[in-house]
Amino acid sequence: MNVHGVEPPPRPSARNRLLTAADDLFYAQGIETTGVDALIEAADVARMTFYKHFRGKDALVVAYLEERDDRWRKLLDLTWEAAGDDPRDRLLAVFDALGICHSERGFRGCSFANAAAELAHRDHPARTIVTAHKSELREDISSLVHRAGYENAADLTDTLLMLYEGATTTQALGTVEDAISKARAAVARLLETWPRREGGS
Repeated sequence: MNVHGVEPPPRPSARNRLLTAADDLFYAQGIETTGVDALIEAADVARMTFYKHFRGKDALVVAYLEERDDRWRKLLDLTWEAAGDDPRDRLLAVFDALGICHSERGFRGCSFANAAAELAHRDHPARTIVTAHKSELREDISSLVHRAGYENAADLTDTLLMLYEGATTTQALGTVEDAISKARAAVARLLETWPRREGGS
């Protein structure tokens, strides 16, 4: 208890501190350039404690990406809930969720694409998480495109994914100002003009 009679918040567990350190350092500095020593120092844990929770750096990379995927899914669910049931509005909400991610401090693009670029070995355990994340995003968009009754659904899904990935990269690089907002506006126009089957939602 401090001098004001208020109990300080409990300190996060060692595992959570390691995950926070990984989230900060892997995303800001890169996975390959961040060593175990830097993670231990940032998390304020002993080396033995690190290896108690994670077999090695690769295991922490996997946990870091799993945590990021979980946060993305929760954010996407919230934006979908706010958008309502119309699949076209939910397609736009994917870009709303991306815009929220960009508003966070130190936005450096997609953590999964960044990880894939750094982890050259196809058998790295984290690549499974990257592939699953991107596959699920495609499935989400494809499902909404089909529900909305658009023709040539595969082509539209590909186009929306390219706009999503392109907006993420150009926003991070700063090559296009307000890239995510502009991509969302382009998607809105595209959804208005893309042919739809009769009876589409």
